[in-house]
Amino acid sequence: MFAFLKAVALGIFLALIISLFIGSGGSSGGMLNVHVVSVQNYDFYWSWPLFVIGTALSFGLFMMMD
Repeated sequence: MFAFLKAVALGIFLALIISLFIGSGGSSGGMLNVHVVSVQNYDFYWSWPLFVIGTALSFGLFMMMD
């Protein structure tokens, strides 16, 4: 369970960083569907598919390390 929580944190970080580069370039990333999200007057780029892929990848790596 703790490996999954660590994987979620890394998935969020990966999604934010890669979405920043794709979204600031003016692209939607195709199937990644990068879009602008506004939360309390703060805008950032986000991609749900990228979050799921990053979380699954880091969860797999954490499970292999045990």
